[in-house]
Amino acid sequence: MATGAEIMTGGSSWPIQLSIPLPRAPDTRIHMHLTIQTTSILLFLTTTMNGGTSTTVPLGSFVYALPDRLNLGQTLSTPLYTHESSLEFTTRLAKLLAHKTKKSVYVGNSISFTSAGMGGTVEEEMEGFKKVVDVVLEEVQKISGEQRNGI
Repeated sequence: MATGAEIMTGGSSWPIQLSIPLPRAPDTRIHMHLTIQTTSILLFLTTTMNGGTSTTVPLGSFVYALPDRLNLGQTLSTPLYTHESSLEFTTRLAKLLAHKTKKSVYVGNSISFTSAGMGGTVEEEMEGFKKVVDVVLEEVQKISGEQRNGI
């Protein structure tokens, strides 16, 4: 489950900052900055290690995705900024979130799985992907419920 959640009001959006442990690497955390609006979602992801290292993390990729209103089984996406090592993960995440939420989604991603238990295998990446999706969808559901209840 996500820890350290903060909800801050600012205009029409509510930025939410979350942190979850990277699967198989408890000293590494995935940090999320999530903004959920009526018609769109903005998500930024990065990783940090406990104890902090002095290495800099590349910017990563930034992808826009939206559900295809004519073909409900399809999701359209376009990379706005690319960093080859994070492009596929970012595109898959943006497309899945757009499909599941039926909203336009912007995802910025600089997650690194190199500090995971086995050095960033496909399995570790998929576990991280699933965790991020679960947490984001849970937050979207919470916000949608609050809006329906007039909170």
